[in-house]
Amino acid sequence: MKIKISPQIVFGLGVLIIGGAWLSFEYVLAKWYPRYRLAQETAALNLLPYQNPRLGISMEVAAGIYGKVQDFPGGVKIYRSGIFSSGPTLTITSEPNPGQAAQFSPQLLAKWETRGDYDNIPQYRFDPSPIQGRNAAMIWEEQGQAMLITAHIISPAYIVRADCSTGGSDVSLYEQACEETLRTIRVAGPPSPSPPSPGVLKLLPVK
Repeated sequence: MKIKISPQIVFGLGVLIIGGAWLSFEYVLAKWYPRYRLAQETAALNLLPYQNPRLGISMEVAAGIYGKVQDFPGGVKIYRSGIFSSGPTLTITSEPNPGQAAQFSPQLLAKWETRGDYDNIPQYRFDPSPIQGRNAAMIWEEQGQAMLITAHIISPAYIVRADCSTGGSDVSLYEQACEETLRTIRVAGPPSPSPPSPGVLKLLPVK
């Protein structure tokens, strides 16, 4: 004798099975994904040593950027290919400093600072902070789906420019990777003198 199962029972069992599977998936995802994400970020931000005597630099490059290394006249490109979009890239150029100046000119710094307003560049930011004891400036600007971060560094021996692009995937993670990488650049040459302290204006009493 065959037992007939009503369509309502079959439907109810299907909903129960699918609902249970979905709840199990959500639980595993909630437990597993944050750990996976943290491990991914930690691995990508791990700094690896790199030096290039030809360019007069030594530094640490975030592992998420440190893939292939391609030398070209006056510079080097370090990059990692993306799967579904462009990956992060680091391009460094270096040239001798004929004038042996240890500071960028105020006119050049002012030009970099105001370029975002003049050229209407999205997400433009300027930071004239030293890098590893050298006079430097960092610039952030949006380029399509990526963020481009540029570091200009000067020593009495070399003038260095480093462009780090986040690529089109995981911009926030690789923006941090670029920033941490650029701030490790050490430029060869004699020590840069400390910038002069601003003078004190002394007011004389009016007679």
